[in-house]
Amino acid sequence: MGFLSSDEAKKPHAVCVPYPAQGHVNPMLKLAKLLHSHGGFHITFVHTDYNHARLLRSRGPRALDGLPSFKFVSIPDGLPVDTDGADVTQDIPALCASVDRHCLAPLTELLRKLNKAAEDGGAPRVTCIVADGAMPFTLKAAEELGIKHATLWTASACGFLGYDQYHRLVQEGYTPFKDASYLTNGYLDTPIDWVPAMKGLRLKDVPNFIRTTDPNDIMLNYLQHMLKSSRKSSAIIFNTFDALEKEVLEALTPDFPPLYTVGPLHMLVDRLVNDKETKPIGSNLWKEDERCIEWLDLREPNSVVYVNFGSITVMSNHHLVEFAFGLANSGKYFLWIIRPDLVTGESAVLPPEFVEEIKGRGLLAEWCEQERVLSHPAVGGFLTHSGWNSNIESVCGGIPMISWPFFAEQQTNCWYSCNVWGIGMEIDEDVKRDAVEKQVRELMDGEQGKKMKRRSMEWKSLAEATVSKHKEQSLLNLDNLITQILLSP
Repeated sequence: MGFLSSDEAKKPHAVCVPYPAQGHVNPMLKLAKLLHSHGGFHITFVHTDYNHARLLRSRGPRALDGLPSFKFVSIPDGLPVDTDGADVTQDIPALCASVDRHCLAPLTELLRKLNKAAEDGGAPRVTCIVADGAMPFTLKAAEELGIKHATLWTASACGFLGYDQYHRLVQEGYTPFKDASYLTNGYLDTPIDWVPAMKGLRLKDVPNFIRTTDPNDIMLNYLQHMLKSSRKSSAIIFNTFDALEKEVLEALTPDFPPLYTVGPLHMLVDRLVNDKETKPIGSNLWKEDERCIEWLDLREPNSVVYVNFGSITVMSNHHLVEFAFGLANSGKYFLWIIRPDLVTGESAVLPPEFVEEIKGRGLLAEWCEQERVLSHPAVGGFLTHSGWNSNIESVCGGIPMISWPFFAEQQTNCWYSCNVWGIGMEIDEDVKRDAVEKQVRELMDGEQGKKMKRRSMEWKSLAEATVSKHKEQSLLNLDNLITQILLSP
């Protein structure tokens, strides 16, 4: 092991611990790059063994070599080790239960090893943990070592406020549901009228882990555990910007540690991370299809519908086919990302007549560089699951949306997109091809679509302003996070 220079040894050292799913790893890596490049931190980035192996498969054997001051390590997640090399996201409830039960010991051991290495002239001593809100065990590790702990909430602030209602919803008997009929008998339309900044909210718009009949449901209880842990953290970091979620942030401020909005993270990275070594470090767990950008380059401005349901959403093959013929019948160009594990329990099967119908007009791919796609001038609309990374990237691209929310806070993001931000329309959960065709045409050509496009461009301007040289609110918030929390005694 080489010895550090005195300057290197004095660097602050942040251990970054994302939740092991694609939509959580991406924003954590961006924040780590900002802390490294702009804040001068030594970074240790902690994957799980499962995702470490996936990244090596998707990005090549050198993907996790890192740099002398930006290291990748991994710890076990407690679940059975994958043996067939399948590129799939692990079962979320099982993963939550397992990391909370099994990851504290290996993380604490890692922290002690890092500090022991520092004594021997290795990396600097660990000064703070920056952990995903879905990894609450990290707070115990920080407390045990007497170091700072900051929470990165990778979803929306409005989703966080929605989760913060779980305790009251349980306490007042809104959930667990009495029986499964409550999912279909209109009960989900029950108004939830006490939430500040969410006037008109219904039970169906609350993050959907409340939709259970089991008081011991893993996710219903895990989210309450997460919120309780977040209150003990030194800071909560959001990948959002003040103008977009101003009322929500004001509602959260009195009840939580200091809140720091440092988003949109991908725009801040573009603005601040200039070194050629860290900028290319990637985190996509599926191999990106390079044809996507080449294909978009051949299309007219605002002519393409981009379709991507994220890294976790699954659907039946029936719904896949309904989406397929709705897109085909719309007559529009479209780029559709179909993950290998998008269809529940089987491979996606699209009818030969669909493939024939879309020749020259549709491109199907397994994965892509979404930020580049949503900033491409050819893209005019986005059919999405309303995950937060997709939402914020769509806002920054000025792209209106059709939302088909699947789980977690996607329902809340969808409600905000449609009712507050004015940039989205929702499609029915039991999707039909005629509805897809109609809404795609409205999105791309209709009066509502044009109104949503104008509003999307307004939000894009506000997003750009928050990372511009003139306003720089997100940069100021990042600097305050570093000086007031991460570097404070």
